[in-house]
Amino acid sequence: MTSIEKPSQLPIAIGEALKGAFPQLRVGNHQDFQGTGDKTGVLITVERNGPGVRSLEGRKAHALSVSLMARVASGSAPYDACDLASQLMDLALDNRWGLPSDQCDLPSAIVAAPTLQGSAETDYDTWTVSFTQNIYLGPPILEDPTGKPLFACTWEVSNIDDPDQYRPLQE
Repeated sequence: MTSIEKPSQLPIAIGEALKGAFPQLRVGNHQDFQGTGDKTGVLITVERNGPGVRSLEGRKAHALSVSLMARVASGSAPYDACDLASQLMDLALDNRWGLPSDQCDLPSAIVAAPTLQGSAETDYDTWTVSFTQNIYLGPPILEDPTGKPLFACTWEVSNIDDPDQYRPLQE
């Protein structure tokens, strides 16, 4: 497992997991579906990237809103896209997509719904599974190699980033 260094690693890891789970389907981003007449497959989109609560190790959190658009060919059996969306939900439920557990939470707020077309009409050949997943970037900042709790007050030190200016916590 490689450590996560940037947010784009999450949709890439999701794509690899989906390709393994659904080898018969096209899986990818918008570029993978451009210029093709056949839109059958799963389109991965990151819709938002917002701040989250830091990890217990002090890593910065990114709350990514991810959408998996399940498309089936026009003329497929009714609700095939709904069935595919259900399979995607089951896969996402407890999945960190092969990323390290200390840097990737499980998905939350998972929902699936038919996609609205340009008009108010609902497209039952396309369903979207949406969820939020937190990832944690950067080095852990709360490690103390000596094992002693240290602290510093900003008004008492000239450089808050200098560990030599920290002092042991009094008991």
